[in-house]
Amino acid sequence: MSAGAAQGAPKFHRYIVVLDGSVAHPGRVAADHATSYGAEVRFVYRSAITGYAARLAEPAVAALRRTPGVAFVERDRPVSANLQTIPTGIDRVDADLSSTAAINGVDQRVNVDVAVIDTGIDLRHPDLNVSGSGKNCSSGSTANDGNGHGSHVAGTIGALDNSTGVVGVAPGARLWPVRVLNNKGSGTTATVVCGIDYVTAHAAQIEVANMSLGGSGADDGNCGNTNNDAEHRAICRSVAAGVTYAVAAGNSSQDSARHIPAAYDEVITVSALADFNGQPGGGAPSTCRSDVDDTFASFSNYGRDVDVIAPGVCINSTWKGGAYNTISGTSMASPHAAGAAALYKAKNPGASPAAVKTALQGSGNLSWSNSDDPGGIKETLVNAAAL
Repeated sequence: MSAGAAQGAPKFHRYIVVLDGSVAHPGRVAADHATSYGAEVRFVYRSAITGYAARLAEPAVAALRRTPGVAFVERDRPVSANLQTIPTGIDRVDADLSSTAAINGVDQRVNVDVAVIDTGIDLRHPDLNVSGSGKNCSSGSTANDGNGHGSHVAGTIGALDNSTGVVGVAPGARLWPVRVLNNKGSGTTATVVCGIDYVTAHAAQIEVANMSLGGSGADDGNCGNTNNDAEHRAICRSVAAGVTYAVAAGNSSQDSARHIPAAYDEVITVSALADFNGQPGGGAPSTCRSDVDDTFASFSNYGRDVDVIAPGVCINSTWKGGAYNTISGTSMASPHAAGAAALYKAKNPGASPAAVKTALQGSGNLSWSNSDDPGGIKETLVNAAAL
């Protein structure tokens, strides 16, 4: 027979005993209660509240609650730090396995610059390394994000590895806010070209740009010179200047050939994967949407213009006002590819945009199901482990 606790022995738990205003010397009361009730006193409180913390047997707690001078007795509760989480998308593209990303909870920043051509970025978000004041091509007077969309994109690309909030694919990347959409998430070709123009003017500093936006149009195969497409001409010149562009395929469940900039051959067009647990294999229950785990997102555009696929369903990232939010879209998939491109450029600063696209396609994998992909083409899933 092994030794054990005697049957009926009282159970001890941790409590906080709060004393009322009639008690002037909580230390003395705590000592008295240690003698009278067997309280194992841990802390005595004298300023913020009057009382003490102690381990107490359950019968003693009942007696203490009836004791004069005791206001109430509260069970001690566990509290934890607001630790950093690795969003499912970051996990699914294996950014946490990249030696360049070096995700370990220590704020070591990837030496790369990424432009976010969007609704702007929350310029003061504590989890983002925003580079300067950026460029405002839309309404308002600054590049600060009044919508949230651009801040969400920015976090997936480069949220800090600082033990709080979330972490991005390329943690600490210098994020350039380029506001081309207003607070409603709307803009025009003119505002988008203004943003591309700004990025091109800073091509010596900016390695990667993300465009989680789009409109109707097509690729003429001639950089917009045949069909008079100013945006396409601007993209081509920006790419020629050395900037790698990652763009969203679009959310219309249509062929991306009908949407720009997704249709342009010069960019990296990204469709959306539904993933709910950050792991391959499928089978995870859905969370914020009813898509099936590890399959083509039901809203995503498709087709031959799509270059890679990345997580785009129920993605948690940074938001305006220093907050965080979980949303879905190819807008959320594109920044995973932009972050991966940023990692590659950090290690290979001389790589051309075409070489970056080839690297992302070559380092990816096919560990997802495209049975519901209307285009029938199984794109490479972005994987940052080797980047």
